[in-house]
Amino acid sequence: MIPRKDYMQQLGLFIDKPLVKILTGIRRSGKSSILMLLKEELLNRGIDPEKIIYINLESFSSRELLESTQLYEYVSKLTVQSKRSYLLLDEIQEVKDWERCINSFMVDMDVDIYITGSNSHLLSSELSTFLAGRYIEIAVHTLSFEEFIEFHSVDPGNDKKLRRELFLSYLRTGGFPVIHTADYDEDTCYKIVFDIYSSVILRDTIQRNNIRDVELLERVLYFVFDNIGNTFSGKNIADYFKSQQRKIDINTVYNYLKALESAFILYRARRYDIKGKEILKTQEKFYLSDVSLLYATIGYKDRLISGILENIVYLELRRRNYKVFVGKTDNREIDFVAEKQGKRVYVQVAYKIDSRETAEREFSELLNIRDQYPKFVVTMDDFWKESIEGVQHFHIADFLLSRVF
Repeated sequence: MIPRKDYMQQLGLFIDKPLVKILTGIRRSGKSSILMLLKEELLNRGIDPEKIIYINLESFSSRELLESTQLYEYVSKLTVQSKRSYLLLDEIQEVKDWERCINSFMVDMDVDIYITGSNSHLLSSELSTFLAGRYIEIAVHTLSFEEFIEFHSVDPGNDKKLRRELFLSYLRTGGFPVIHTADYDEDTCYKIVFDIYSSVILRDTIQRNNIRDVELLERVLYFVFDNIGNTFSGKNIADYFKSQQRKIDINTVYNYLKALESAFILYRARRYDIKGKEILKTQEKFYLSDVSLLYATIGYKDRLISGILENIVYLELRRRNYKVFVGKTDNREIDFVAEKQGKRVYVQVAYKIDSRETAEREFSELLNIRDQYPKFVVTMDDFWKESIEGVQHFHIADFLLSRVF
């Protein structure tokens, strides 16, 4: 297995700490592999293999453990009270009343607990009721551009041309780890991603939220896919369906969007008023957990390239643990205002800067912000200037691999 260093570094900080470690993310983003890497790390630290208990709760072999009582009894037989055990539970949401079970493990046994889940609602509401202040959540995303390069065993170094070629491949195939474990062509990649998408829609969205009108759910999702990078509201979606002679209640729209967020198909970026320093409640943006989901469902569309690039930058900011907002100042928009531990960066994303007018438009939005935080314009071309009055320009391939933010 290829080590996913950032996640292992985060987990390493919490080994043997009295917190439940929760890995969350869309199916096939690599959570199970990270648990296996954790198992290797524990073995390297000299932990007795018999004290490491790994259970894949989606496996048929675990079918008798899907009730909390049964899981509790099974684990209790494997643990010895006088010596710490390490409990690795994959896809914990498959277990009925799993929250009570995890709480009982912490109360009754000397165990260090790591769990994964593919639904954010389960891991934010019910769990917090039982384990308030006693868990840490680590969001697992599909491969970053840097991880993509590592998966393909390539070192572009300072080779600018090779970096650009690798980014084009990343742009067209996305970051689900499974499609980068073999030499698949694009059509095969999209078929694999569509199967992942279908599984997430069925198991983590439709079944968990008891959604009956599947066709309408997917129409809402396709609307979001087709408006990637655009701000809109639930009313915009409802009005669009009305124009198509299809009625849908605004509350239903928001319930569907919430269900899609919970399954990690979508992420919501709220708008932030830079001058007023407040989060706004209308006209949000939604981004995909991986751009390949768009290609696998509605196909690659050149007109969406700016939104796709925004999506890639948005995910990179999230991977680096920034809270990411869409910036608003007067009647203008900054693509991203990202904050972390008192730091802030501003990022404007465009496809190309092919004229002075385009350069003025993209840079002026950031130049009008009068603070000392870093500001970046990110594009797919090598602009004729590296910076204008302190606002730095990056080709997106270089930006994703940089440590400037």
